[in-house]
Amino acid sequence: MDLWWMVYLLMGLFVGFFAGLLGIGGGLMLVTLMVYLFTLQGFPADRLLHLALGTSIASIVFTSLASLRAHQKHGAVRWDILRAAVPGLVVGTLLGAVVADQLKSKYLAIFFVIFVYYSAVQMFANVKPKPTRQLPDKPGMTVAALVIGIVSSLVGVGGGVMTIPFMSLCNVPMRQAIGTSAALGLPIAIAGTVGFIVTGLGKDHLPALSVGYVYLPALIGIVLGTFITVPWGARLTHRMPVSTLKKTFAVILFILATRMLWSLF
Repeated sequence: MDLWWMVYLLMGLFVGFFAGLLGIGGGLMLVTLMVYLFTLQGFPADRLLHLALGTSIASIVFTSLASLRAHQKHGAVRWDILRAAVPGLVVGTLLGAVVADQLKSKYLAIFFVIFVYYSAVQMFANVKPKPTRQLPDKPGMTVAALVIGIVSSLVGVGGGVMTIPFMSLCNVPMRQAIGTSAALGLPIAIAGTVGFIVTGLGKDHLPALSVGYVYLPALIGIVLGTFITVPWGARLTHRMPVSTLKKTFAVILFILATRMLWSLF
């Protein structure tokens, strides 16, 4: 058990750096790594993904708080966007958690991979949005947030892989998009954690030290690691050229999407 605590701590250190640097909660990396580690620990196969999703989204509560605080010091959080998006994010995330047990997500995952590839190519090529393109009005923001919340819950992420390209295409400056993404990850993570705990309560064959679909040893190790490295990544964000930052984010998106596509087939 001591060895596994150390492994989860190392995973948190690694993922936390990218969470701070790119404004993402690291969910896709965490889910992929945890499924592999939980398999090695002999956890029930029919609960592996649920535990990985629930634990990942619970860890993003703490990651988002740390990243949000770091980005706010640089004035990079658009609170007006957060206020407009919160209702849709919360409803969508809870809905995603409720249906996660029953919905076959293969086709949703394929759509998501295509979306991520498209976003990565757009960012790497530094495609400029139309100068007149702006964020949608309140009903439009609610619909966008609802979709982001549903997908975030079903794939165990804080939404950064969707919110950052969305804001960038709406002419929100890249550093503000990254900082605001950290803030948007918080309501997603809180609602998702509640959803995965409630839907996992009373389920058979879950490992000891689980609360619903949240596995506490992994959660604690990840959180401790991310608290150390998230501020490092966030500081680097405000020192790197925007073009370099976009290309770095695009490469990370491409790698994550390729990993997800590989797992589907």
